[in-house]
Amino acid sequence: VVFPFTGDSCCNPHSMGYIKKIVENKIPGIYVLSLKIGSNLIQDMENSFFMNVNDQVTEVCSQLAQDPHLKGGYNAMGFSQGGQFLRAVAQRCPSPPMLNLISVGGQHQGVYGFPRCPGESSHICDWIRKTLDLGAYTQAVQEHLVQAEYWHNPLKEDDYRKSSIFLADINQERGINETYKKNLMALKKFVMVKFLNDTMVDPPISEWFGFYKSGQAKETIPLKETSLYTEDRLGLQEMDKAGKLVFLGVQGDHLQFSEEWFYTTILPFLQ
Repeated sequence: VVFPFTGDSCCNPHSMGYIKKIVENKIPGIYVLSLKIGSNLIQDMENSFFMNVNDQVTEVCSQLAQDPHLKGGYNAMGFSQGGQFLRAVAQRCPSPPMLNLISVGGQHQGVYGFPRCPGESSHICDWIRKTLDLGAYTQAVQEHLVQAEYWHNPLKEDDYRKSSIFLADINQERGINETYKKNLMALKKFVMVKFLNDTMVDPPISEWFGFYKSGQAKETIPLKETSLYTEDRLGLQEMDKAGKLVFLGVQGDHLQFSEEWFYTTILPFLQ
């Protein structure tokens, strides 16, 4: 199961359609579902900017539950924001079971910056930047702008915890949902790919579940130094000790990787 990135669609022949094709070519007989949110490709692309993430996750859970090919379990691969969206699916929808989660450049502690927009349309990107600067944590922006739902301002941690309708929830910032913890810990492997020359995700360490040290936006800390890990609010510490967390680094900017790297590094988790 593949979740596309911002400004992409399920079946773009140069991105998700291409990923689907190379997986099918290398693993004969595999069933690949590229998730589509909306009734057509334009809607699918627009929804990656403007459809409430919680509604997207609910829609994906419904698609997975209704697909007979996935009854026995499935591997999930999310690209960029698709990484944290699929983690929410793992935490909220244990049936059918997700076996392995592969997050390729996903921002698991959110972002604080929008340096280069991945979408085709620069005027949308400029508008998003301005909107996030003005009021990322207002109810209207939270409910109607996808990127605001994983906007994590380390200078306004209280506002983030209180008002983030998506990321603060799945990261257990307002209390412990034991079901989220149990469901995530059921994964065999949680693979996180970080792009070592990433100029788009701020901070890039979010791709490995790290973030800015609270109260400033210069120094970052790795996952193991975050309270999420030390208090084990999500089960990540226990998963780490059991060898279930896999941290992969790849040379290149955001979502830039070679076919050979994908074949040798990622495909083994799908077989």
